Amino acid sequence: MIEHERQELEQVLSKLLGTFEEKMPFNKLLGVRIESLHLDEVRLRINMREELIGNFIHGILHGGVIASVLDVAGAMIAIANDFTHRQNLTEAERREGLDKTGTIDLHISYLRPGRGKYFIASSKILRSGKRIAVTRMELHNDDNLLIAVATGCYSVG
Repeated sequence: MIEHERQELEQVLSKLLGTFEEKMPFNKLLGVRIESLHLDEVRLRINMREELIGNFIHGILHGGVIASVLDVAGAMIAIANDFTHRQNLTEAERREGLDKTGTIDLHISYLRPGRGKYFIASSKILRSGKRIAVTRMELHNDDNLLIAVATGCYSVG
């Protein structure tokens, strides 16, 4: 893929996947913000808030929040990667394809307690085909400590 085609796809991707941040009530509740969005990597941010604490004694991030943010990051990179396989679709056709994306399997390893002021979830593609994408996700805190890792399998397009 040549650079200008890549840039055009990333612009469409940004426009369509901005809805993950703006329109999805659960993502809004979590405070998910897109840090960067590319065809080969997605980075999301959540700020620590009292509502996201799971262990109130230690003030650490709830494991369900960690799982949810990693799942969102995995789905977004699966969609982004699918864009590279379907370069000739219109924006409307791409929008229709978004509703076909779903989590098939998600495995999370919690490595450290979720302590931090904010957290960055990043995701990359491990393998993809016409209908299935396998992703790898990581969650780091503001000190760049690795909090959790995950692999996900997603249906696409």
